[in-house]
Amino acid sequence: MKKLMILGASVLQIPAIVEAKKMGLYVLAVDMNPNAEGFSYADKKIVVSTTDTEKVLEEAKKNKIDGIITIASDRPMTTVAKVAKKLDLIGIDEKTAINATNKSKMRDALKAYGVPIPMYFSVDNYDQYLKAVDEIIMKSYKCIIKPEDNSGSRGIRLVESTDACDLKKIFDYCKSNSNSGKLLVEEYMEGPEVSVETISKDGVCNVIQITDKITTGPPYFVELGHSQPSSLDKETIDKIKKVAIDTNRAIGIENGPSHTEIKVTKDGPKVVEVGARLGGDNITTHLVPYSTGVNMVKASIKIALGQEIDVRKSFEKASVIRYKKCDTGKILKIKGIEEAKAIQGIMDVEIVHGVGEYSHTIKNSNDRVAYVISQGNDITEAIEACKNALDKIKIEVEE
Repeated sequence: MKKLMILGASVLQIPAIVEAKKMGLYVLAVDMNPNAEGFSYADKKIVVSTTDTEKVLEEAKKNKIDGIITIASDRPMTTVAKVAKKLDLIGIDEKTAINATNKSKMRDALKAYGVPIPMYFSVDNYDQYLKAVDEIIMKSYKCIIKPEDNSGSRGIRLVESTDACDLKKIFDYCKSNSNSGKLLVEEYMEGPEVSVETISKDGVCNVIQITDKITTGPPYFVELGHSQPSSLDKETIDKIKKVAIDTNRAIGIENGPSHTEIKVTKDGPKVVEVGARLGGDNITTHLVPYSTGVNMVKASIKIALGQEIDVRKSFEKASVIRYKKCDTGKILKIKGIEEAKAIQGIMDVEIVHGVGEYSHTIKNSNDRVAYVISQGNDITEAIEACKNALDKIKIEVEE
């Protein structure tokens, strides 16, 4: 029986653990949290930080693994790359892992390859930050600040005022969310946002699906919904596909998945960022199979094990996820869950924060309380199903 090590045992990694078990694999799950939910699905529980390369490598050698992966998570990517290299397994290399997780390095790699990106500056301190903001505003662009090395919409702020006090608050907030202390100051791109889900095998990048996105907008830009396939016109879709394929080549992804976020600006599609992993927010674990029939999780596992893959679409439908908006405060009651599940086309209804927990202002993806996922014959049908299901769910809070 082949052994697969999966870095991470949170809810995000459960689809990979479950899929690997279905494939008849022995699964070793690694997570620093001894109570991580994914452990109950795995064959072996390893309580180690996914970023502790030496300990992960030690466990990988001891257990004689045949492959190593992580899905929908950026932080373990460097560990995956280093372990794969040491054990002569299939995976991205360390340079690619860094290019895909460090936003400044990512921008540099894309720029060198000629991939369209926004105007940007990597900054270490407050003076550099102020200078970069001025440079971008002088070009008549809006300005957005991001931590160099975080994900899940954490630490992202739009500069809406050049008042010195406001600029300092944004700097402090974004810096507090940066692991390295470095920030990316860049042009805020205006226009529709999409993500492109791809699988590469032996250097060939296959575009599986394009996802339309809805976010909270400024100041935090947290994603509140996704729809597949994209409703953009064919000419724009073709341009987006080319940009995504060029992005994979620039970053160095030859084997494995990627999730590329792109804004369609007045100057054409430009890359927001790329992850050398599957898309989170149920995009590749749920929406892609509901809209195309392609199992990207299974394909990613097969690639890690050196096996052939088939990523041809078996059908063309639509799938949608929408997150529930509710008041802030302590959650007292949640009603209408069963009624929501009964709506035609609804595939999943999930409560992320239940009774007794708190609903906060949505500043990052962890603040979202509930969501529904639908499948339909077209986008209109799938969106309507989600809307009807969300209307059924009533969340009562105590402010």
